[in-house]
Amino acid sequence: MERGGTAALACTFRSSSPASHCSPLLRPRRRSPAAAGAPRFLSPTGRRFSQNRFVDTSKGLKRYSLTTFSPFGRLAVSLNDADLVKDKMLIDCGEEQDCVLDGIVALGKFDALHIGHRELAMHASKSGNPFLLSFVGMAEVLGWEYRPPIVAHCDRKRVLSSWAPYCRNVVPLEYQVEFSKVRYLTPRQFVERLSTDLRIKGVVAGENYRFGYKASGDAAELVKLCEEFGLSAFIVRSVMDTAKGSYNGAIPTVNSSDKGQVSSSRVRQALSVGDIEYVSKLLGRKHRLVLTVSEYSIKERKNIIVPKSCMVNMPPADGFYENCELFNGGYLGLCRVAINTETIDIEMKDESSLSPDTFQEVKQVGIEFG
Repeated sequence: MERGGTAALACTFRSSSPASHCSPLLRPRRRSPAAAGAPRFLSPTGRRFSQNRFVDTSKGLKRYSLTTFSPFGRLAVSLNDADLVKDKMLIDCGEEQDCVLDGIVALGKFDALHIGHRELAMHASKSGNPFLLSFVGMAEVLGWEYRPPIVAHCDRKRVLSSWAPYCRNVVPLEYQVEFSKVRYLTPRQFVERLSTDLRIKGVVAGENYRFGYKASGDAAELVKLCEEFGLSAFIVRSVMDTAKGSYNGAIPTVNSSDKGQVSSSRVRQALSVGDIEYVSKLLGRKHRLVLTVSEYSIKERKNIIVPKSCMVNMPPADGFYENCELFNGGYLGLCRVAINTETIDIEMKDESSLSPDTFQEVKQVGIEFG
């Protein structure tokens, strides 16, 4: 693969719409949570449950201010309504929170959207319309070092759409709440907010889920409090990592809380050593790296050379990767990928796959590592 030309390359920063464009350098942007594609979101049934269940899946496979805009870009909560914004746990679907009314909400961080997260969405879909509810801005509030997302923010909708066959042909929608709004809530206050502010029907969480100030609440307390507030609570056993050992050097145990379950930490570890087979197993799909590109990235109609500053999410380790696939909204073809300290070099197997017009409208490409 031809190299060089990196000095003349630069990643162009663009102001873009959240629904269609990823911004480079790994900083998240707002995205539209509306589902697309053949599977469709089903309207809430309005039924309520009060039962609590423990779902055993151990044998299976085995923003920012989101309070001011609706998913459709319309103003949802007045910026002058200081009391409302301050006191309520709001998400980006309007003052009345109709988008999650009587829905079943899966709770978690959902960084990697791995098979354990998919399991939560699947169980949420069994009792109502499934939603993912996660919290943004945690790293900034707690002073953690910034890490690039595993899944590009503009690619999350595509991944969730692929979960529809597991969720009664319903695409789970994802909503996020600013962590600063819930940081100091006790476990009781947190569940009360879920009930009164979002008016959901129930929650789904993993058996290791912690919540409340300083993570003082556990799954057992979540069940107890949900029963008290008239919500259903479904506690799902962790999906265990069925890899008995490491793949190509990836170490299964990655931190003190690791008990052998599939986790985003394991995905990060596997990516950091370039273990694509292991990554695919944990994700239940191929990992897709999204890059911001332009027509000037194409070299000799067969190669794309992009500086690493144009990455939108976490790449695998530096190295050479065969049997990859390239997408730019549609399928472009098979390719080889070389990642080095400065650039990502993509060599198409078919010379006719690329032309200067390829990136006239779609300014990103996605590399799926196989």
